[in-house]
Amino acid sequence: MGRELLHYGLHFLLPIGIGLLSAPGNRVKVTMLLLAGLLIDADHLLSDPVFDPNRCSIGFHPLHSYVAIALYFGMLAFRRTRLLGLGLLIHILADAVDCWMLASGR
Repeated sequence: MGRELLHYGLHFLLPIGIGLLSAPGNRVKVTMLLLAGLLIDADHLLSDPVFDPNRCSIGFHPLHSYVAIALYFGMLAFRRTRLLGLGLLIHILADAVDCWMLASGR
């Protein structure tokens, strides 16, 4: 239960928290762009089973691959893609924490 709470908390609460800390006129836009990072979970539809609570997503799904992660870091270099890249990296961070907890038996 703790692993899932931390995992989904990072997925949702971190982007929302960052969005709330942004400039007042941009809070909704920033929050929505950061939450758009959740869309990379669409690659789970390519797996069988689609959801496996004991599977580490990092390196397994195409949009969670190390090449994709490098591209997400590259998005930070450009103003137009920076927030989406940050949202994608927050998603990867949440999944990485989940993988670490899974591997350590927590």
